[in-house]
Amino acid sequence: MKKILAGILAAAIIFIVIHQMRSPVTLTIGIFAGNNWDVPQGAPYAIIDEVIKNFEAENSGVKVKYVSGIKKEDYSEWLAEQFISGEEPDVFFILADDFNLYASIGALKNLEDFIATDKNFSTEVYYPAAFKFGQYENISYALPCESTLTFMFVNKTLLAKEGVALPKNNWTWKDFLEICRKVTRDTDGDGAPDQFGCYDYSWQDAAISNGMKFFRDDGRTSYFADSRMEETIKFMIELRAVNGGGFAVSPKDFDVGRVAFRPFTFAEYRTYKPYPWRIKKYSSFEWDCIKMPAGSSGGNISVMDTLLIGMSSRTWNKDLAWALLKKFCYDKKTQQLILKKSQALPVRRDVIISAEAQEIFSWDSSETAAITPADISCAMDEAVMPFKFKNYNSAMLYADTEITKIINGVVPLNNALNKLQKEINALLQH
Repeated sequence: MKKILAGILAAAIIFIVIHQMRSPVTLTIGIFAGNNWDVPQGAPYAIIDEVIKNFEAENSGVKVKYVSGIKKEDYSEWLAEQFISGEEPDVFFILADDFNLYASIGALKNLEDFIATDKNFSTEVYYPAAFKFGQYENISYALPCESTLTFMFVNKTLLAKEGVALPKNNWTWKDFLEICRKVTRDTDGDGAPDQFGCYDYSWQDAAISNGMKFFRDDGRTSYFADSRMEETIKFMIELRAVNGGGFAVSPKDFDVGRVAFRPFTFAEYRTYKPYPWRIKKYSSFEWDCIKMPAGSSGGNISVMDTLLIGMSSRTWNKDLAWALLKKFCYDKKTQQLILKKSQALPVRRDVIISAEAQEIFSWDSSETAAITPADISCAMDEAVMPFKFKNYNSAMLYADTEITKIINGVVPLNNALNKLQKEINALLQH
């Protein structure tokens, strides 16, 4: 009788194993509709669907599913609810403001072992700021999928009208100031300037290009008393004085072509440079983009923001989840797909400097682009990543309020930065 029961049990186990082998494995992925860069995009799931199709073709018996229609502004709440209910996706996109939280509470799988043991993976393909963005306390919990960084929009029509040559990509604060002085003037004779040098250029933009680091990596200490910050403030005071002591420049001034410069993300450049969005947005003047002007103690540096993807620490299919993660973030064909079909930039260096990138970024054969894939690659290599520690937003809001007072002449510069640093450091301790 025992032999019969053992035989039945063995047969049942074999049946279950065979059934499980034949049953498809389902992986889930968390994604929001549209893109991370707040620019128009058609067919929001086109890249996702193609990547999933390719992954399923390469992994027989594996299905990948996702919930569609989740808006970016609702995504954080949706993902948190999935974690609370224990139904979080195996692999999911991570908004920058959420990354540290998920990494710190153990919700994200530590990827260090995968990275170290996978012979078909190398961190060397990535730009440093993109890869490091997925690290928390020097441990990788996510991989970069796509990035964008800030460049300077240049109104070529306005510069040509004023007899000013397009700046080179190695231009400086001095060049920036000189051009702003040349183009800022009263064109209608009413006594107030109506043509301007720049719009929306912030002290943060200037400080980054002056080699300034605002905080220690752990967010416990600030460096606002640094001499590079003082240089930045003095430069911003000079820039403000160019248009009559801070005459308000409006978005409309920029849109109708009365402003020479404005910082732009590369996602905006990719969206509004080619047809059809170019016609809808900036068709009344010719424009291009170049690297940010270099400060006296820095370089042509800007911030690079990156969209991350990670895996749940509770996934039952860790190896497959890693394979799917790589498919989105490492696979060269996927990165080429991002190059072709998205507004963002791939995070693989070899894709950015490819001949295909050269062709894609040359939208108009009648004019030579001011920025080349080699320039873009250089900018991504030099870029810094944004801070994302818990108190960052409140600290920067306070800093912005106080520094704006200094730039506007409400508070004297003398010793103000030392005082600000002490106040920010106190705020960071809470």
